[in-house]
Amino acid sequence: MQPLHRSHAWPILRPEGVRQLEPLLQALSPTPLMQSAGLACARLALAAAPHARRIWVAAGPGNNGGDGLEAALHLHQWGKEVVVSLLAEPAHSPADAQAALQRAHQAGVRIQADVPHAWLQQLDAQDLCIDALLGIGASRPLAPELRACVQALNHSAAKVLAIDVPTGLHPQSGQWLGCENADTVAVQATHTLSIMAIQAGLLMGHGRDASGQIWLEDLGYPASPQRVQPLAWLNAPVAATPKRHASHKGSHGDVAVIGGESMGTHGMGMTGAAILAATAALHAGAGRVILSLLSGQASDSAPPDMMQRPFDQLPLEKLHVVCGCGGGTAVQAVMSNVLERSACLVLDADGLNAVAQDTRLQNRLRQRGQKHERPHPTVLTPHPLEAARLLGCSTAQVQNDRLQCALALADRYQCGVVLKGSGTVIAAPAQTPRINTSGNGRLAIGGTGDVLAGLIGARMAQGLGAFDAACAAVALHGQLADHWPEDRALTASRLAAQLT
Repeated sequence: MQPLHRSHAWPILRPEGVRQLEPLLQALSPTPLMQSAGLACARLALAAAPHARRIWVAAGPGNNGGDGLEAALHLHQWGKEVVVSLLAEPAHSPADAQAALQRAHQAGVRIQADVPHAWLQQLDAQDLCIDALLGIGASRPLAPELRACVQALNHSAAKVLAIDVPTGLHPQSGQWLGCENADTVAVQATHTLSIMAIQAGLLMGHGRDASGQIWLEDLGYPASPQRVQPLAWLNAPVAATPKRHASHKGSHGDVAVIGGESMGTHGMGMTGAAILAATAALHAGAGRVILSLLSGQASDSAPPDMMQRPFDQLPLEKLHVVCGCGGGTAVQAVMSNVLERSACLVLDADGLNAVAQDTRLQNRLRQRGQKHERPHPTVLTPHPLEAARLLGCSTAQVQNDRLQCALALADRYQCGVVLKGSGTVIAAPAQTPRINTSGNGRLAIGGTGDVLAGLIGARMAQGLGAFDAACAAVALHGQLADHWPEDRALTASRLAAQLT
């Protein structure tokens, strides 16, 4: 068992993949998997709450409840005061869960059908609750008895350890089960123990906040002779390659940033977005950076080590282009040229909106990746609303299946995709997607997306392919936010200055 660590490329499986794994792993072990999972949970319980005297296990009707019963058995035998609330009809439970219930009964574990409210009031911060209500197959809104159990877990003074997934969280999407409203009820776990493999929902959406510290008990998965194809991999950071001594500015690529609509167009100037993207590319190590403002005028606030040129003087065929940052409606006039001629392209913000509104631009975008003699690498960087526009669906549909939507975008437009948000998804044709877990709420401010676009452009200019450049840039972008000083406000301009 080990804590989830961002430096490892962990496999992420669908529930069907976990079920495929079960017979393969069982063949490697003489001990039933549920007993092994329960023992792992009990050991983590002791590690998470070493001074606990009382432990409450809320157990549901499926295998998750069986894991909780097995954990309760061990904790009872190790001298803890354990109470199990079993919200299940034993006759309708899986065979392994029925066997776990029988073993717990025989060991003398106190098992009851309701929540022991009076007993729970005795729990303090040293004690522990175990959420074993619903597992990786959960998909429906919580029934009233489950809601009552979840509320009791959250109101307890004790720490909470969830098995597989905090109850109330959708295991695949990271959204709440049921409606997004004030009545949403979900366990807020201190720790979450994933059995065999991690579920995508722990890494995106509300899962990042609800899961606490994530642990993995793989039950021998890496030793299995037959691997199950992962749904995705955890995005691991990539160390920056130092510049060689025998190099010059042309060795590290030229990035052109096209964007920045003028103040006169809509009464709100957006040149700052383009300058942020260009500054990010500059600090990230691009050899030369060219700023091309759609306002038609040079900017006095751009750094002096950045060139400025009008759009019609850009040799797009030789450039790594970042287009759309602060582009407004002005970007529509140049999009056809950008899509047709740019050697490499990162398309962000208003560039994405322009494509979403024009089928001709959509066809040109697809053609970039379909050129057999020499495909032109492209990365799209949408947030959920922009992704919804590109797919012709709602934002809620995107958030309810971020992985599938990122894959759909990559397939439809034949390019790399960075679907931004909590648990950013990086996808590309013929690639297993990555889910990124670096970063935090500090990035939820204007301009940080422009910085990311410029960083991806710089990584492509330095020789990385579209998918690898996106993975590396997204990881670094989040890491900087994770290590940001608590006493210093994170702004997009400060973030760009910290890139390496």
